This record gives sequence, C-alpha cells and structure tokens, in this order.
Amino acid sequence: MNGALRRVIAAAAWLGFAFALLTTAAHEAEAAQAAQAVSALKVREIAPGLYVHRGHDDVATRANKGDIANIGFVVGTRCVAVIDTGGTAQEGRALRAAIRAVTPLPICYVINTHMHPDHIFGNVAFERDHPQFVGSATLGEAEMSHAESYLRVLHRELGALADGSTIVPPTLPFSGSMTLDIGNRVLKLQTWKTAHTNNDLTVYDESSGTLWLADLLFVQCIPVIDGSVVGWLADIATIRQMNPRRVVPGHGPIDTPWRPALDAEEAYLAGLVRDVRAAIRQGTTMQQAIETIGLDQRSKWRLFDIYHQRNVSAAYVELEWEQ
Repeated sequence: MNGALRRVIAAAAWLGFAFALLTTAAHEAEAAQAAQAVSALKVREIAPGLYVHRGHDDVATRANKGDIANIGFVVGTRCVAVIDTGGTAQEGRALRAAIRAVTPLPICYVINTHMHPDHIFGNVAFERDHPQFVGSATLGEAEMSHAESYLRVLHRELGALADGSTIVPPTLPFSGSMTLDIGNRVLKLQTWKTAHTNNDLTVYDESSGTLWLADLLFVQCIPVIDGSVVGWLADIATIRQMNPRRVVPGHGPIDTPWRPALDAEEAYLAGLVRDVRAAIRQGTTMQQAIETIGLDQRSKWRLFDIYHQRNVSAAYVELEWEQ
C-alpha cells in the first residue's frame, strides 16, 4: 500500500470518527433539550425535604390530563424516595423534572401506595433511574389483573395523553412493615388490612412526623371503596392511635387538619355500614339500597354522584354474607 493511499484511508477513518462524535453529541443535546422541555410538576415543600403535588379533585379527563392524585417525594442525604407517580407517563416525567429541580441525588425508591391508575402510571418515567419499585405484596397481582381494563379506560378518557403509560410492577414487595433509610432520614412503610383496596400501604417520615396516608384518607372528596368498608373502619381506628404530626391524603386539600377529616371519612363509612346492614335485614334489594341509602350525604362530598352508588353496591356485596 503506497503512502498516498494510506493517507486517504486515515483521513476517511478520522472523518468517520469525527462524524460519530458529532452524531453522539447531537443525540445527547437532543435528549437534554427533550428533558428540559418537560415542565416540572408544581410541588410544595410541606416540611423540610418533603414535597407534595396537589392533584385535581376530579376523575381523569383530558382537561386535567389525569392529574388527580396527591403525589410527591422525600429527599434524604443519600437519595430520593418517590411516593406515587401520577396518572400518566407524562405526569411521571413532570414529577421527575420537579425532583431534578430540587436535587441531583439519585432516585433510589419509587413507592406505590396502592394499585389505582392515578397513582401508578407515572412509574415508567423513573425506570431509567433503576430504583427499587416498592409496594404491598399483593400489589403486583392486583395491577396485572386490572392492567387491560386500566389501560383501555386511560386511553379512552385521555387519548394521546395516555401514550407511553404502562404498569411497572413492584421489584421490592413486602407485607407488614419495612424501613427505608434514604440518608439521615428513615421512612417507615406499613401495609394494611383490606380497605380502600387489598394492597394499601402508608409511609411515615420520622424526620417530619408526616404520615403519607394516600387513599386511606380522602379529604372533601368522597371515599371510594374498592376493598372492604369494614376493614377500612378498622384501619381508621389504628391510624387515629398513631397520632402523626401531619398527614398527606391521597385526594383533597393537604392543609386541612387531619383529625376532623378522618372523622368525616369514618362517619360516612360507618353510616354506610349501618344503613346497608339495616337494609339487608329488612330484605331490601341491592338496587333499592343503591337508590335510597345515603342520599343525605350528597352536599358533603365532591364526586358524590360518581362514586356513592358504587360504594353502596360494594358495601352491600360485602355485608350481605356476614354471619
């Protein structure tokens, strides 16, 4: 091979290498711009290092983009723990952007408090962080058994806003209690009796005395029974004994005093149990019960007309077989 040919080959190789570098740089710049293009979700620091996003008090719609749950994160000295991720991949990306606006620390845990779509479909936005996805031991099965219907409804209600949303099951399931140390900050996780669902869990932040109740507490929004009304009432009694400094509900205002809010939820659920039991004893059919029980509660709760009759139905099915 003569010298001229060697120089041509070397030049071609150098140009190929330079092109590869430029292409890689362009891709990285494009990715960075895409990341910056995601608007950070609005969050509020309710205690040092504890951030909450307040969801809309509504069902998922195109107008609210499926952003209907209270979600957030806790920052330690070592890493970040996310508590629920929102109703779409898009909301999850916005939550991740909010975290990155606060801290560069790694995201080591994504905690899902239960199976419902408005709390889990943002998980996919955090897969690149390779966190442990934490949930109740019963969460994964519950998610998979509902995956098809959840996704179908999500796409029906949100259209293209639902694109990319998918279920990411727990990689760290547990039952009972578990402690997570995120660096000079300990989170105590606990699973509960079947109540709102059969896979509820709560997160207690020792540093701030905050109990993240998620959907075991609805404030001003009507509680939704997808598990056991009797179990929920038992859980409420236990929660009251825990006596946290502050509470984060799954839905509704974050600043409302938690004890009266828990009392209101308990009164609604206890009234439902009392009236449904009486109806069953009197031979009232389920349809008659659905049409008559609890109508005096309408003015007290948002979304009453959407969920109350469903609650009566769920309570009737559960209590009908009591001994």
